[in-house]
Amino acid sequence: MEFKKETLKQIRGLILFTAVVIVCLWKFDTVIAVLRFVLNVVYPFLLGGAIAFVLNVPMNFVECHICKTKTKYARGISLMVVLLGVAGILALVLFGLIPQLADTFANLGRSMQAFIPQVQEWADHWFHNNKEIMSFVNNLEFDWNKIMDAGMQFLRNGAGSVLESTINTAKNIIGALATFFIAFVFAMYILLQKEKLGRQAKKVLYAFVRKGRAEATLEVLALTYKTFSNFLTGQCVEAIILGTMFVIAMTIFRLPYALLTGIVIAFTALIPIFGAFIGCVVGVFLIFMVSPFKALVFIILFLVLQQIEGNLIYPHVVGNSVGLPSIWVLAAVSVGGSLMGIVGMLIFIPLMSVVYALFREVVYIKLKQKNIYPQNIE
Repeated sequence: MEFKKETLKQIRGLILFTAVVIVCLWKFDTVIAVLRFVLNVVYPFLLGGAIAFVLNVPMNFVECHICKTKTKYARGISLMVVLLGVAGILALVLFGLIPQLADTFANLGRSMQAFIPQVQEWADHWFHNNKEIMSFVNNLEFDWNKIMDAGMQFLRNGAGSVLESTINTAKNIIGALATFFIAFVFAMYILLQKEKLGRQAKKVLYAFVRKGRAEATLEVLALTYKTFSNFLTGQCVEAIILGTMFVIAMTIFRLPYALLTGIVIAFTALIPIFGAFIGCVVGVFLIFMVSPFKALVFIILFLVLQQIEGNLIYPHVVGNSVGLPSIWVLAAVSVGGSLMGIVGMLIFIPLMSVVYALFREVVYIKLKQKNIYPQNIE
């Protein structure tokens, strides 16, 4: 009788699931519209959860190593230290990077004006018999005044559309600021009340889910948090080390834009596998405008430092924090980048690591049930 009840329960669940799938396919556009509406409503809270997760990693470190005494003020002090640290880093980047960016664009205009005659001279030496190439090279010009005049003409011609787009942009900015404010407040609440919220979530889970499944769910969530936090910490530390290496090495070899290039590479290195190469392209372009030979030196320097980082630093700093083979890391970056862009590249590596760890555990359990030991399989 018990078997029949369980069977009927599974049949009812299957019928209900089939009905839901059919309705979703029948009213696909309506379902997508509803999902978008729901996503827009909960997006500030999802963003707040992501902010809380990122800030919780350094916050735990501060609590464990700096605020060792468990006082009622330790949580607030650690949160304040983390927020001041983040604000300091942002201020350092903004006030250190923006003036150099302004100088870079000013120097870039002068470099372009000086570089074009060199290109024309080089082309005349090597391609003086090719009329098409010489015609193209001789017509090259770079004039800031013409560029500014063209920009002003565009603004005058499209004043109406610019005004309309400005109003829309202002609305979008206000909406984004409101969303960020709600997310930030929600993140602060989570961080200050995380133990209490955790206990409440466990109570709800045990109340509506069987004990075995609830414990399994908590184990998966613990594994997910550990994997994501280890990956985030390792990736940030590795990016800082790589950016510092480039600033020091470029300063030693007297390459231009050392600080700017180091900061760009540090930020782009947060993107796994491909990130540092994006920063390399930016650095090559900037240095090439000053000296093609120094750009070649920078490329060689980049390849050397990239080998050092990939073979010595990354395995020890990030190491086996995600516990994922290299081929799966590449697959995770490719799939994540295709689906969600840069954010997908960052998320899919630890996510794939969690799936890989769970699948490996299931395989070992199945082998143990069959009295087969992995070490005996050749």
